[in-house]
Amino acid sequence: MSSFRTLDDLPPEQRVLARLDLNSPVEDGVVQDNRRFSRHAETVADLAGAGHRVALMAHQGRPGRDTFVSLEQHADILAEHAGVDVDFVADTFGEEALAAVRDLDAGEVLLLENTRMTDDELPEKEPEEHASSEFVETLAPEFDAYVNDAYSAAHRKHASLVGFPLKLPSYAGRVMATEYEANTAIAEREFDADVTMVVGGTKATDVIGVMEALDDKVDRFLLGGVAGELFLRAAGYPVGEDVETDLFDEQWAANEETIRSVLDERREQVTLASDLAYEDGNGDRAEVAVDEIAEKEHAFLDIGSETVAAYEPAIRDSEAVFVKGALGVFEDERFSHGTVGVLEAIAGTDCFSVVGGGDTSRAIEMYGLSEDDFSHVSIAGGAYIRALTGEPLPAVELLIRSAEADADT
Repeated sequence: MSSFRTLDDLPPEQRVLARLDLNSPVEDGVVQDNRRFSRHAETVADLAGAGHRVALMAHQGRPGRDTFVSLEQHADILAEHAGVDVDFVADTFGEEALAAVRDLDAGEVLLLENTRMTDDELPEKEPEEHASSEFVETLAPEFDAYVNDAYSAAHRKHASLVGFPLKLPSYAGRVMATEYEANTAIAEREFDADVTMVVGGTKATDVIGVMEALDDKVDRFLLGGVAGELFLRAAGYPVGEDVETDLFDEQWAANEETIRSVLDERREQVTLASDLAYEDGNGDRAEVAVDEIAEKEHAFLDIGSETVAAYEPAIRDSEAVFVKGALGVFEDERFSHGTVGVLEAIAGTDCFSVVGGGDTSRAIEMYGLSEDDFSHVSIAGGAYIRALTGEPLPAVELLIRSAEADADT
């Protein structure tokens, strides 16, 4: 399989332009620290420690949203994690940015302003178009090499992700390399025993596509969340419809045919919840067996205890477990049992395990689990879905193209 170059292949004393993904929650104008800073800090520290002159690009939010803010706060948070000073310039590729880039000394790090504050960044275009944009044409000549560490944005065809690899020798950062290896394992690796996938979350359309794509790679799907309810609906239970929510009916209409075909053709692979949890009139957690539900009268917020107990041995008997999506509204401790119970079961085994999606990985931190108990905890959402379904990731393809092009010269 063709591959990309990594930081270990980077020649010494380079002027490096590196793309990170520091997109973070913003509360009342304050950027929140999160796992992305600590992950990307390794790449930043390695580049600075090797004596490169380093300029960083990243995005935050989208125009028109409350999260669309400057990266000034990001520089301070990143510096704390990386253990190196990170200067900031409130410019992306104008004269102020270029002057700051040219002023860099060996081992110094500079964060450029939010890439999405430039008009050239956001339109989804082919790499060749982005490579000829003013943004890329202006910035690329200032550097010897480009490093892409933004795996979680690798499914996007944005200028900072796909334009620069056509102009500069390109390399994968530490996050890019580890995420790519772990997230493609389900397609690339051969496992001798059972492979299990835990499927949940609120975006049923995504995970149903994953189930369809991976039916020959996965021996068992354990369902919860919105997708789990929709599959129960297809199996004839009076759930998976909107009551106090707007999550189900639209996704059912879009996916009913696929759900029914998956259930008909691969019923023995799909394990459905046997009970569900809801909030009773006293505000407490209550559970009901799906066989006893005559009509959906309230929102179901988690899988039930019997389901968790049934899922645990299936996980223990697996050689590999992949997680996509939470099994309940784990942010509310009353409805965290499903998500946390399954994660604890995985943590207690020595199987190869990948937990994907920002929300699910947040549960690990929230409930005091250790990332070390999992083979990999992904910070990617859309890119993780693409990797699982075998769809190409444009930014990864460009890294591979760059390596191949330089090998041919």
